[in-house]
Amino acid sequence: MTSPVLPTPEEKPQYVRDMFARISRRYDLMNRIMTAGQDQRWRRMVVEMCNLPPGGRLLDVATGTGDIAYMARHLRPDIEAVGVDFTFEMLAVGREKAPELGVPFVQGDALNLPFADDSFDAACSGFMMRNVADIGSAFAEQRRVVRSGGRVVCLEITHPRFTPWRKLFQFYFFHVVPLVGGVISGARDAYTYLPHSTLPFPDAEGLAEIMRSVGLRNVHYRTLMFGTVAIHIGEK
Repeated sequence: MTSPVLPTPEEKPQYVRDMFARISRRYDLMNRIMTAGQDQRWRRMVVEMCNLPPGGRLLDVATGTGDIAYMARHLRPDIEAVGVDFTFEMLAVGREKAPELGVPFVQGDALNLPFADDSFDAACSGFMMRNVADIGSAFAEQRRVVRSGGRVVCLEITHPRFTPWRKLFQFYFFHVVPLVGGVISGARDAYTYLPHSTLPFPDAEGLAEIMRSVGLRNVHYRTLMFGTVAIHIGEK
């Protein structure tokens, strides 16, 4: 498996912003195709695991087109969900999807969230952590803006342990996804980068350790889709 040259931590923010700007109009469609529609079920689980109180506030970090924030409002009309992302084009698509649900979208950086301490009852992210330059700082920022007792929940790709399934997953993710992504979005390079960004990414236990290192407690995780996806939960 030949890896493309991945951006350095210094290059990564601009690289990721430009990449998501180019695929913003086909992003939701590709997510449904790549996961056979399972991504929506995973987002529902993220919202449920946030354990929001009645009338609570949820921050969806790197919201993209707002899938988790909108899911939260569908499931819990009593709560407020706020989406933050640093790619304007993704937010523009998100704002068009369901304006009647009243989800506010804010442009901002996951490593320097534009919110006060203790502003939310939970913070979550979906498929974001592989794309940040500093995973620990991203978790620390989410912990900062969450109130005491609140949760930080992370949905992300992980490395399957079962060898036969791992080989099948790698063939699909590293060969089929770039091909289909190129046809659907016209940006094969983006869907080549996304699988390869998993190679230096920590496994599920490694990610849990990073969460613990920034002060999150009771950290645990659940793997899904034959061990290829994980949802991590930590408490402030």
